[in-house]
Amino acid sequence: MIAIDFFKYPAALLAWFYSLTHNYILAIGLIALVVMVITAPLVLKSTKGMLEMQKLQPEMRRLQQQYRGDRQKLNEEMMKLYQEHKVNPLASCFPLLLQMPVFIIMFRVLHGVSEKVTCVDPGSGNTVPAVCKGVLDGRTIFDPKYISKTSEMYQSLLGKSEMKSFGLDLAVRPINMLSEGFGKGMVYALLVVALGALYYGQQRMVAARATVSPTMSQTQQKIMQYLPVVFAVFLIFYLTGLVIYYMAQAVFRIALQYY
Repeated sequence: MIAIDFFKYPAALLAWFYSLTHNYILAIGLIALVVMVITAPLVLKSTKGMLEMQKLQPEMRRLQQQYRGDRQKLNEEMMKLYQEHKVNPLASCFPLLLQMPVFIIMFRVLHGVSEKVTCVDPGSGNTVPAVCKGVLDGRTIFDPKYISKTSEMYQSLLGKSEMKSFGLDLAVRPINMLSEGFGKGMVYALLVVALGALYYGQQRMVAARATVSPTMSQTQQKIMQYLPVVFAVFLIFYLTGLVIYYMAQAVFRIALQYY
């Protein structure tokens, strides 16, 4: 019950944005903007930390040469260097750590507002949801959760089976659309490809100006660089609405990184 109450707040914000824009994609984009504004101080602090690491690169290389045969001593001297200059080598990880709770919240909210039920005759012994009133012909329609029944978003979803915006159904998974036919799912697949490209561009921006810890292997550096791109590919199995959210977030984050 506590969890349900918690998800009502971000869902209510989504519904409010929908009442302003009358568009699901724009409403989701505004949610991404709010999250970006809230996390911006942490992202900027992280970026500043990476740039400070860059300034320390000559000293880091000197320590590497001096203690190249003693990994433990190198790590000890590196920690002293970080403390002396008040630099946190893990600062770049903080924004990534925030992704998991945000992912869970958006996952639950989008699944909740687009939850569906199949309306069948009560004579079959099944309980008939309230949204099925007057619809008992076996159709599958939305039974939105977390948002107020008086909200404009709830009313726009009521009795519908598609969450359409700019020609896209945000309540379907790209992988499912591809299984129905390449032509039908191509647009949804291209969204995932575009998200991967945005993530790749974002990581290239960071890598071009920030130094990764020299105690990290080349393989580990590559993993950190391409991990967000792999995450984008996995979104092909999730709701299109979630892909849209992360696309909007990536655009805002690239703008912030550019700043």
